[in-house]
Amino acid sequence: MGTPKITYILLFFLLFTISVFSQDKTFTNPILPSGADPYSTYYNGYYYYTNTLQNRLVLWKTKNLAVLDKAESVTVWTPPEGRDYSKDIWAPEVHFINNNWYIYFAADDGDNKTHRMYALQNTSKDPFKGKWEFKGKIAAKTDKWAIDGNVFFHKGQLYMIWSGWEGDTNGQQDIYIAKMKNPLEIDGDRVRISSPTFDWEKHGDLDDPDLPHVNVNEGPQFLEHKGRIFIVFSASGCWTDNYSLGLLSFNGSDDLLDASLWTKSEEPIFTQAPQNGVYAPGHNSFFKSPDGKQDWILYHANSKPGQGCGRFRSPRMQRLYWDTSGMPYLGPPLPENVILEIPS
Repeated sequence: MGTPKITYILLFFLLFTISVFSQDKTFTNPILPSGADPYSTYYNGYYYYTNTLQNRLVLWKTKNLAVLDKAESVTVWTPPEGRDYSKDIWAPEVHFINNNWYIYFAADDGDNKTHRMYALQNTSKDPFKGKWEFKGKIAAKTDKWAIDGNVFFHKGQLYMIWSGWEGDTNGQQDIYIAKMKNPLEIDGDRVRISSPTFDWEKHGDLDDPDLPHVNVNEGPQFLEHKGRIFIVFSASGCWTDNYSLGLLSFNGSDDLLDASLWTKSEEPIFTQAPQNGVYAPGHNSFFKSPDGKQDWILYHANSKPGQGCGRFRSPRMQRLYWDTSGMPYLGPPLPENVILEIPS
């Protein structure tokens, strides 16, 4: 009479083990219930992740971004009141450069037209330890409106790319690039390498006085593959379901500040997929799998149409592939119920 009971126990244990193993090796999107502008840096076996929270800067620490909801987190900085950088803290990025940690972010004094880029520094090897110090504004010589800064090295030179206005009024957002003297200073002035030119970059609502601009290039992200240089950026108003990703390709060898050497693809490379229940995918970043063999994209999106730029945006991730010509390929954003294997 005892044999069937033992068999049931063994079967239950086997199914439980398979279930737990499966959970460890697979995931579904989104990876957090909410969080716009996701960014991560991999260092010493851990991903350090951050996203927009508006009023503070938070870091998450995890070996697997697919279980970000279970990751350790810490608030590393809360702005003082009454400063030029006290409000609207957007699109933070965490970087490990020359043995120091940096967080770059955009902020203003409560008025969008005052948005500029700022930076924190931590000299500890562990960004969860040491002290995060506010290091001030990072601006090009012209010091115009700026958000969404991304920094990267190319052939030993550090660069920053960002979204900015040509003048002092809100009419259009373009992509700019500049060399950096060091992680806290821009060298010289900016160069514009992209402006909204195609219809898919110009979706917005001219009838809403709070949303006066519709021509948007923002959220630029550096991407390199086998020596080829790309910048992936977000286009159109983030409040529209048509928010999408565009692609710039560099056609030179050294001078990234030569605007004539950047070519924009005529169609977006990542856009809404109503058939999959994904709307307004954008403001992405990229990361490598722990073994360094796979490329992945982090991005935010909405689960329903018309949800705009607010709290409904949630971070998601999926595999990035490369076609035979060496161009990045993403396909459509995948549905939330699709079970995906974790990065290798």
